[in-house]
Amino acid sequence: MPSHAKPSLEAGLVALKQGNYQTAIAQLEPIASSQSNGTASLQAQVGLVMAFARTGEVPKAIAISQNLIESNNPQVQEWATRALEHLTKRKKPEQESKNVETGFVAFENSNPDSTPDSTPDSTPVTPPETPTLEEKPDDQVIETKSNETPPMVPLPKLKATVATPPPPPPLATPLNGFMGSVTRTQAKLFGVIYWRQAQRARAWQPLRKPKLIPLRLLSAGTFIALFWVMREMLKLAMGFINQTLVKLPYLEPLQLLYRDPTKLLLILLVILLAVSPWLLDLLLANLYGQREFSKDILNAHSREAVRVLQRCCQQRHWPLPKLRILPTAAPIILTYGSLPRNARIVVSQGLLEQLADDEIAIIYATQLGHIAHWDFAVMSLLLLVTLPIHKLYQQVSELGDRISAKIWRWPVTILATLIYGVWCLLTGTALWLSRLRLYYSDRVAAEITGNPNALIRALLKIAIGVASDIQKEEETSWQLESLNLLTPVSHQQSLSLGTIASNLSFESFLKWDTANPYRRWFTINNSHPLMGDRIERLCQIARHWHLDTELHFASEPSKVKRQSFLLQIAPWLGIPLGVLFAALVWLTWQLAFALKFLNLKWIYEDWSFITGCLLIGFSIGTLVRINSFFPDIKPATVQTDDSLPNLLSDPSALPIDSISVRLVGKLLGRQGTSNSLAQDLIFQSSAGLVKLHHISWLGQSINHQDLIGRQIIVTGWFRRGATPWIDIQTLQTQSGKTIHSPHPIWSTFLAVAAQAWGAYVFLTS
Repeated sequence: MPSHAKPSLEAGLVALKQGNYQTAIAQLEPIASSQSNGTASLQAQVGLVMAFARTGEVPKAIAISQNLIESNNPQVQEWATRALEHLTKRKKPEQESKNVETGFVAFENSNPDSTPDSTPDSTPVTPPETPTLEEKPDDQVIETKSNETPPMVPLPKLKATVATPPPPPPLATPLNGFMGSVTRTQAKLFGVIYWRQAQRARAWQPLRKPKLIPLRLLSAGTFIALFWVMREMLKLAMGFINQTLVKLPYLEPLQLLYRDPTKLLLILLVILLAVSPWLLDLLLANLYGQREFSKDILNAHSREAVRVLQRCCQQRHWPLPKLRILPTAAPIILTYGSLPRNARIVVSQGLLEQLADDEIAIIYATQLGHIAHWDFAVMSLLLLVTLPIHKLYQQVSELGDRISAKIWRWPVTILATLIYGVWCLLTGTALWLSRLRLYYSDRVAAEITGNPNALIRALLKIAIGVASDIQKEEETSWQLESLNLLTPVSHQQSLSLGTIASNLSFESFLKWDTANPYRRWFTINNSHPLMGDRIERLCQIARHWHLDTELHFASEPSKVKRQSFLLQIAPWLGIPLGVLFAALVWLTWQLAFALKFLNLKWIYEDWSFITGCLLIGFSIGTLVRINSFFPDIKPATVQTDDSLPNLLSDPSALPIDSISVRLVGKLLGRQGTSNSLAQDLIFQSSAGLVKLHHISWLGQSINHQDLIGRQIIVTGWFRRGATPWIDIQTLQTQSGKTIHSPHPIWSTFLAVAAQAWGAYVFLTS
């Protein structure tokens, strides 16, 4: 790009973002009419369409859109077509100059001082006083109803499709996201999303009070589950220690370890719950550099957020929560404490930089929802218990990486894997609560601020920011993994969602979350609810208040064959079938004994044969599913990178569909002992990030960790679930080195082992 054109284009797009439309037009018009740089010209024309539409010069916007339709770039053509449809369908031209909203939000850190809504004379609108559940002030400056606005369309990611000088130099990554070392202005030039900027309510009726009994019961159940798991693990460890001491010479078992730890553990958990705020302060400060965050600094980023905190706390007679900040680029926020008066709200630097004023405010409002519902207390206890275990896992993994001799590295790797398993087991006790509580906090935040559309934008931007952080670091950071349960968006669900915007609209991607009839079955092991489901609920609130919505979802459900779903859950269907088989066997033995045909009372009085039947049923279900789950990959039917957006947007897809893919891209993930189970293995393609599932195979000369950071070809089976993923068949480097992932073999081995074990239990019971 010529040196004089680049600053002008940057200045024009910055002016457009800030609402200085006349300045933007003056800067962009010379570049749009220039024939020397096709890429910059297309970018300038896209900006002019929105600037002219915002200032009411619709005929000029239509003329430029018609010109863009003739572009050689297919993404530009699609964007221009949709923009033209919106511009030409107006019935009252005099309203167009007032109601056309544009949003130009960069993937790089957006200006925290700029406000989301600006008047045509470039003067930012002061964020309105935030209404509360009881008060609905009349001095709000935001309209109750937003008029029809342009559809949210990802701005085209311009490529060198015009026969002009070469395109701009490649960014740090080919995907949309935070561009690493790329400057903020450069990110605005090349990574831009066109947000609808749907408005908020000026006055609104309170929503119907939700039923809090399920949340209360689940919070209590989570505490009980955490206590029970910890007690059983403690008993197992105490028994193992004493058994080891018995077998060693000159040593005696410890009598203390034979005692029941139930009461002591219960008292300990209650004490930890009471002091969790102060202990977590120390842990987060020492582990992740958490520090105090003043209200004045928050006010510089979001004046509305400060007003939300002050008003809600005054109404509920709470002291203002203590504010903390984490110096991390990933946008995260979490709340911990034992009581409302000692609650802490922790925000990351990345969230403050990447969200607008009203979006920061409503994200803080969600944290007030957690405090109001008291679910934050149980989650604080869980974080206090799991955070040291995760840190121990990190330190043991780093120790294993420093050991060069393989004979000593293996024991350390096994130890790290066991610690990771303990961490997963403890965090698994709160999965249901982690999912349910977000629905309640979203509702509270929308009711406090009257701005559900801002929460929709905030959640999507957080997903984009998390995916960009993973993309920049080329791995999932320790902070994202260890704090995942308390964050508003999961790092795993952010992978594809946060990087797909340049190839697919959010509505298309999230349609699976709203339309697939079996979608909730695939969130059982997820820490967060489906993003599309959360956004659809927020859209319902917006429609209840007669607001236009940030996203528009089709209402018709997708059609999925019931046989496909039954085949998907065949291994788990085998378990109740095993129970029926056990009942049939028991009745047969009872009948034979009553008729004095066979005396098998000694068998059916031993109920352990039921366990054998369950294992046999699970084995049969697994064997039935294997052929459909892992079909042969044929070159004629394999899908490539270009097909990935279509695969992600299919609302009727199930994991059992097993679509064969062969994709070219980069392998991301942690290296070393911490990724020995391939738990952090991510594929970066031109269409976005996708989670990879890999099973290590003993005897291979190449390890999957040896390929991290390199360009690879992945062949396997794409599966669309709550989190899209690919089951790997092979990983191949450009030099021809290949790693095999024996998913079919492992599934067959698991089925055979369950069958043999079940038969053994059944015959020896």
